[in-house]
Amino acid sequence: MNKLLQDIRYGVRMLAKSPGFAAVAVLTLALGIGANTAIFSLIDAVMLRSLPVENPSQLVLLKWTARHQPDTHEYMSSGDCGNNLGFGQNAAQNPSGCSFSEPLFRRIAETNAFSGVAAFANSGRLDLTGNGAATVISGQVVSGDFFRTMGVKAAAGRVFEPSDDSRSAAPVAVLNYGYWQSAFGGSRDVIGRTIELNNIPFTIVGVAEARFTGITPGSDYDVWLPLSNEEKIDPRAQIRDRLGMAKRQDDVASWWLTIVGRLKPNTPVAQTQAIVSGVFRNEMLHGTVPMFHGGGEMGGGPGPRPGGPAGGGMVRRQIVMGGGPGPGPASGGGNAPIGMGTPPQMAQGKGPIEFHGAPPSGNVPFGAAQGKGPVEFHGSASGPGSGQSMPQLAGKKPLVMPGAQRAASAGGMQGGESANGPKTLSIAADNPGITLVPAQSGLTGSRTRYSDPLYVLMLAVGIILLIACANVAGLMLARAAARQKEIAVRLALGAGRARIVRQLLTESVMLSVLGGALGIFFAYWGTHAIISFVSSNQTRPLGFATGIDMRVLGFTVIVSLATGIIFGLAPAFRSARIDLTPTLKDGEGSSASGGRTGKWFSVGNALVVAQVALAIVVLVGAGLLVRTLDNLRSVDLGFDAHNIVIFSIDPTLAGYKDAQVDSFYRDLRGRLAGTPGVRAVSYSQMPLLSGGLMITDFHWPGTPQDQESDADFLNVGADFFATMNIPFVAGRNFTASDFDLAGANSGAAPTAAPTPVIVNQAFVEKYLGKENPLGKQFGQEGADANGPARPGYEIIGVVRDAKYNNLRRDIHPTMYGPQKGGGASFEVRTAANPQALLPAIRNAVARINSNLPLFNVTTESEQIDRLLFQERLVARVSGFFGLLALVLACIGLYGLLSYEVARRTREIGIRMALGAQAGDVLRLVVGQGIILAAVGAGVGVGAALGVTRYMASMLYDVHANDPMTMISVAILLALVALAACYIPARRATRVDPMIALRYE
Repeated sequence: MNKLLQDIRYGVRMLAKSPGFAAVAVLTLALGIGANTAIFSLIDAVMLRSLPVENPSQLVLLKWTARHQPDTHEYMSSGDCGNNLGFGQNAAQNPSGCSFSEPLFRRIAETNAFSGVAAFANSGRLDLTGNGAATVISGQVVSGDFFRTMGVKAAAGRVFEPSDDSRSAAPVAVLNYGYWQSAFGGSRDVIGRTIELNNIPFTIVGVAEARFTGITPGSDYDVWLPLSNEEKIDPRAQIRDRLGMAKRQDDVASWWLTIVGRLKPNTPVAQTQAIVSGVFRNEMLHGTVPMFHGGGEMGGGPGPRPGGPAGGGMVRRQIVMGGGPGPGPASGGGNAPIGMGTPPQMAQGKGPIEFHGAPPSGNVPFGAAQGKGPVEFHGSASGPGSGQSMPQLAGKKPLVMPGAQRAASAGGMQGGESANGPKTLSIAADNPGITLVPAQSGLTGSRTRYSDPLYVLMLAVGIILLIACANVAGLMLARAAARQKEIAVRLALGAGRARIVRQLLTESVMLSVLGGALGIFFAYWGTHAIISFVSSNQTRPLGFATGIDMRVLGFTVIVSLATGIIFGLAPAFRSARIDLTPTLKDGEGSSASGGRTGKWFSVGNALVVAQVALAIVVLVGAGLLVRTLDNLRSVDLGFDAHNIVIFSIDPTLAGYKDAQVDSFYRDLRGRLAGTPGVRAVSYSQMPLLSGGLMITDFHWPGTPQDQESDADFLNVGADFFATMNIPFVAGRNFTASDFDLAGANSGAAPTAAPTPVIVNQAFVEKYLGKENPLGKQFGQEGADANGPARPGYEIIGVVRDAKYNNLRRDIHPTMYGPQKGGGASFEVRTAANPQALLPAIRNAVARINSNLPLFNVTTESEQIDRLLFQERLVARVSGFFGLLALVLACIGLYGLLSYEVARRTREIGIRMALGAQAGDVLRLVVGQGIILAAVGAGVGVGAALGVTRYMASMLYDVHANDPMTMISVAILLALVALAACYIPARRATRVDPMIALRYE
């Protein structure tokens, strides 16, 4: 210990004698360590931090598995976990998921296999009144044992008890701690107070403890409600009743709940899994509804189901993925779709199927071309068929608009079925079962959305740290050369070479520790800057607890010590190997001390080449990401996105019926149109470029009867195309009678006239070619057991192609239908700054109904920016890291050449004494630097070709091996390297030959 203290004291004195060297080394390391700490703190918060519950290792997620996909009325996943599903040609092999029916949840709870078991689902957006102005908040419905199972206690009042989760119990609510603080000022008087959620009174009984915002990573719910209240707050439950469907809570074919259990102490996981898997398998094999057929489709079964209408009525189904907390999209994708309105094809018995996430790759969405009806996607991450979890879409309560009943297989009855209807849930060959997955890894939530960008940035900052280490190692080598006589004297006096190495490594570690300490401040600043950028592009809090905690500090300490050893090894061992006699004999600056010249494979040169190569990799990656962002910004939208303010409103949350909704929209549109500064007003089921997407299928005339075609679908209001500046190519716009006809055709007794639709140019090109599209009818269906005959559609107009849900997706054939009922998003085109009209817009809504809150209020331009926030974030941060890598590499090159000039002072003096001109010396020094930079660039380009191919999924309209990007980066590097070489080269030309020769 005494020797260590001696080394530290001596190291402090030596660093104090070279303050310039110490400052440059510490600052360089601080940048590298700080950048790594900042990104690691984000990765820790998003990917590594434990769930905010008691003993999270004891929690398990229930996940079903089978050889074939479930055949259900409804399948909904709110983005809590991954689902491996697909349809038609995209049907998944050995599918799996984590959604279950409520009856099955109750059955599992009765087994007493867990010490606690809980179920939960997204409640969707909630219209809250009773606390000042009406607002829209996010909520989650949970079982009565939810908080006890999670080990979450109350900060005020109490949490739910099992008795609260009863249909006969009074509606109660538990508030999120943060929401309690912001909306109610943290007052304890809130306990016992009544608020109204979607016109239903709820009594606040408690506030959850501060650490708990939701069990799923990234979730941030404002309120929790008992599971039994789900039907009361769902404004679309009336649609189920009108269709004769059973309540979701009683329907064994409605899978919508995520289930988590807490393992009993000293009970093997395998034993618990066997119990719950046996219950699930028993229900599938010996129940009354065939869930698994082996047909690879989701839809209604061959006969009536419990929960379906009697007498052969329509059995509809819907599959929903995603839908996280909050009234705005957690994905930053702009406004969320807010209400199905009159879904296309619903009248034909093909209700919409919604997915929260991007459709899978390819031109045919799964669910399309298979008789699946409309498919709605929300968000921008991987599609359900990918096996990855969906990104959370805040506040979108998936509407249960069921789909058509699937006809019996042409090949005859499935196993377990009879002519009188199905008798079993499945057949043994389907092998249904349940796997228990640790909740820490099984509940993914928003993690998958942020994982790829964070890992790319972590790779970039790792390279930055390597460059910093190489840079400081080069400085240490130059400094060690200046200290050769000191080292030689110490060796001559009896110091061991190991002792010398330890002394020099101690100084290196001291530098790295100082760099790490300063890096903490850079990390804090960097983390705060990134979080602020992300938060400014979302309508909800991030949902992750970020900050510098003990784990991050531990990471910093480890990185600091490791870097100190890495960059200190080469100088330490090189110094310990010096030859004593020549070193003690020669003076500083003499020919002998100058060492050999022309040694290209020196450690210093190798370090510079490595720095340049690593900088090239970071710069190429950053260049590709910047070009991707530029390409997305320059995409032709097909409409004018300037001066448009967007806001969403959902009258159904306040109890409006369909006819009242339509009247409200007409009144509001008229009031807004008369507002000074407003040029045009319309509304749509969801805004363009909001991340939402609906796809519908239909039968096209002239194709085989069992073949289905598909197209994107969007319900729009009057003058939508004029408001968005989407020009008509042919035909006419919607009239009032078109809206009335669409409403009539969506009912139980449709008319004989087809529903009018307007299509885009891509639709005409794909389905009609050179045929006149106007008046073309398609999608007709005859009467069958599912309902009466349906008239299909008639094309009344053609408009220009326009982007729909996001900028990356190609324009597909699109149908626009008349919007009837449901929630909507208004588009208001203004003459000047759209933000200036927000007060007038809010006043117009308040004059009609002050209890109708606006949400997702933004402009079209801001919405596009939010849609691109991930690309903007990654491009901005990687661009900064790229420039930082370039600067560090050039500082390393400058340091090496400065050292070389100082070391070769006598040689340069002799050259100039013999007649060499300043230009010759300039070329000598600059040439060495340029050659090193060129070699490093060549190595870096080769490495970049191998690394950037893993970024292909993040790029748009640019290849990972894009030659233009690599050439541009190489030119940039050459210019900066030339500047770095010029300064020491100019110093070399000013060497006085007489002074240089005086050393000898």
